[in-house]
Amino acid sequence: MLETLISSRTRIKLLLRLFLNPGTTAYLRGLAEEFDESTNSVRVELNRFEEANMLVSENKGNKKLYKANDKHPLFKDIHSILLKYIGVDKIINAIIERMGKLEKVYLTGDYALGRDSGIIDLTFIGEIDKNYLVDMVSKAEKMIKKKVRFIIYDTTEWADKNILDEENARLLLWENKS
Repeated sequence: MLETLISSRTRIKLLLRLFLNPGTTAYLRGLAEEFDESTNSVRVELNRFEEANMLVSENKGNKKLYKANDKHPLFKDIHSILLKYIGVDKIINAIIERMGKLEKVYLTGDYALGRDSGIIDLTFIGEIDKNYLVDMVSKAEKMIKKKVRFIIYDTTEWADKNILDEENARLLLWENKS
């Protein structure tokens, strides 16, 4: 697993928090509280990532905000590994094939904010075979050993609900490009 490749739990939490959704920003004390870690251990990891140019930072008032450097050559690879780590890739691959007229799939909830809660929240947009979806989600949960919650919107409903803010963060996982 990812834990064997990366020795520090704090490092894993930082990767999930900042690299799953590249628009996410965080500051030292907030991360330390969220991870229930000392500010020193979080600072050490932030400094390592920043020195490797994997994070960018900016000062806002008395806080230094960090975010993933999506221009880093390894960003897409790290992002892909994290999606595989939480199991989203298996869910999407298992479901899309016979789903119906699927338009988009978003990762929402804690994982979209980079928090490893163990519950994957997904939003499906399109005309979807709900019975098939329930069956596939049940199978995917057994494969990845995590719970999956989902909500389905048809395209018109989604157009009315299409609001993005910190509390409703979402990360586009799949889109029908045809």
